[in-house]
Amino acid sequence: MNTGDHFDFVIVGGGTAGCVLASRLTELADASVLLLEAGHRDRNPLIHVPVGFAKMTSGPFTWGLKTVPQRHAENREIPYAQAKVIGGGSSINALVFTRGNPMDYDRWANEEGCPGWSFAEIQQYFLRSEGNSILSGSYHGTEGPLGVSNIPDPQGMTRAFLQACQQTGMPYNPDFNGAVQEGAGAYQTTTRNGRRCSAAVGYLTPALGRSNLTVRTDCVVHRIDLDGNRATGVTYQRGGKLVSVSAGSEIIITAGAVGSPKLMLLSGIGPAGELKRHDIEVKNELQGVGKNLSDHFGVDIVAELNGPKSLDKYGRFPLMYWAALQYAMFRSGPVTSNVVEGGAFWYADTSNEVPDLQFHFLAGAGAEEGVPGVPSGSGITLNSYTLRPRSRGEITLRSANPKDQAMVNPNFLAEPEDVKTSSEGVRISCEIFSQPALRKHIRRMHNPAETPPDADGFADYARQYGRTSYHPNGTCKMGTDPMAVVDPELRVRGIDGLRICDSSIFPSLIGSNTNAPTIMVAEKAADLIRGN
Repeated sequence: MNTGDHFDFVIVGGGTAGCVLASRLTELADASVLLLEAGHRDRNPLIHVPVGFAKMTSGPFTWGLKTVPQRHAENREIPYAQAKVIGGGSSINALVFTRGNPMDYDRWANEEGCPGWSFAEIQQYFLRSEGNSILSGSYHGTEGPLGVSNIPDPQGMTRAFLQACQQTGMPYNPDFNGAVQEGAGAYQTTTRNGRRCSAAVGYLTPALGRSNLTVRTDCVVHRIDLDGNRATGVTYQRGGKLVSVSAGSEIIITAGAVGSPKLMLLSGIGPAGELKRHDIEVKNELQGVGKNLSDHFGVDIVAELNGPKSLDKYGRFPLMYWAALQYAMFRSGPVTSNVVEGGAFWYADTSNEVPDLQFHFLAGAGAEEGVPGVPSGSGITLNSYTLRPRSRGEITLRSANPKDQAMVNPNFLAEPEDVKTSSEGVRISCEIFSQPALRKHIRRMHNPAETPPDADGFADYARQYGRTSYHPNGTCKMGTDPMAVVDPELRVRGIDGLRICDSSIFPSLIGSNTNAPTIMVAEKAADLIRGN
């Protein structure tokens, strides 16, 4: 084993949060920082063009994970895309920029044992991170590293979707991150000048020239090294060799809601029964490690169009050629589309104070793994999900071998309330597709083709076709209760010099996409670590 490298901070995981922390901590000129990432560099050009999202939910940019059979979703093993590239989810996601409802963070602070995390207290970190090219004021930052902009020219089918939403009674909403969340509108995206602005692009790349930052990719971390109750270093494998590095100040785990609990368990930190089952020595018993997993369970409907009216038409020559040429020459055209151009926040239960459903409209069909295309090659897709699911699952080890994938069990639709809300999401999706603005473009419903117009039929459809929406969280949750893994300053309970700073610390799922909230967590973590 190679030994001897020493850094002040070792960050394990070069995903969204890891890139933010590597940038912020190297602003301390006298602090040396090592960032370790198991995946590759983000050199593939598809990562950096917005429309490339359609190629990102499977293949070499992901770990190829699947869930264990989902008991309440027809025992299906559901593909579970997790990024295998620097920048993590921000390098492969749909670039949708939303940050949740203020009540989500107030719930963390006031009901879930996380003082300091109310919206009023964390709003500064959203503003610090955001570099919005259009919006400003008390809800938006304009100078942050994360580029945010409008889609230059939304597709015609996206505009028809927004009109159809208004025909169902939803108001038009130009800003989901403003004073009001409800309504339908075009999403802002994490793009700058027509290119994806991942956390790697926005945060890490500008920091690469700093002499106090070292980035190593293709590193499989085996364990956090402990000396009694203190984390002292990290052991990882790279190129067939084991390497040990030490950290003088802190080790920060940012491996995500699947990777962070897996590493904790491999290091002997977690439920004793789980560790003993794999002959791992119990270093610190924490019952909550790997528990409390939640995720947005997305259910798609797909329609075949009566002509080449969606982005699907650009999948063939000569239009593919002309789209590429337009982008290369003018940085415009369909390549600037993130595919998921429009959406809505609305109500399954109208008695709720805030929306409990989110919709994503895709100006194409078959863009994501597990979602079918259409025979004619031109279709549209509408996805809906329950914003605050009650179902909880877990991450467990497959074995004590660090190279073996973790076992992922989101336990989708375990709670009746989730089934009810998901069913209503499918019903509303079908209602939107039946409105005049969209109906005139639709040849036939491809999926669901024969969904009965009743609650039981929609529930069966959700169980048969629902999937992850790529928002796992909560597996090393923050709080003060016995299942909390980290305290409100993100320090691992019972271990000195170790923090977890990613979406795994969410005590509960927030009501939107999770990229911006994860960046917020990392921004606040940087202040906590620096003592600000």
